[in-house]
Amino acid sequence: MFDIGFGEIFLIAVVALLVLGPERLPKAARFAGLWVRRARAQWYSVKAELENELADEELKRSLKQTRSELIEARDSLAQGGAALKQQFEAAHADVNDALRTAAAGATAATRDGSEHSEPPASSVTDALEQPAPPPDDHFPASGEAAETASRPEHDARR
Repeated sequence: MFDIGFGEIFLIAVVALLVLGPERLPKAARFAGLWVRRARAQWYSVKAELENELADEELKRSLKQTRSELIEARDSLAQGGAALKQQFEAAHADVNDALRTAAAGATAATRDGSEHSEPPASSVTDALEQPAPPPDDHFPASGEAAETASRPEHDARR
């Protein structure tokens, strides 16, 4: 704090001894020590309070920055989601247009009497939405097919 060396402290002690005398010097030293301790305690208290306020300000600044970054990320995700939704809707509209065009072509082909016709778009979309039919029972299972193919009477029937 102060730049006082040992020699200067010794000189102050000798002057205090001469001025105050041996009876009052211990009392004066205790009084001076008390004031030095109070001054240090006050200094440390002010220093700690300033450090706490600085830490609070730094924390508030960090929270504001983090909040703004989160808001930016939320907005970015919302924009990305909206763009993705628009792309999906455009692709969906393109598929519907293609199906309508195919249905119109199939309808025109059946009106012309051509032999090769595609089913209308509504039946195509209905077929896509319906589950697949169960397998036919008249086909033998894979193990049965191998068995019947290796029998001689099966070969004779052919």
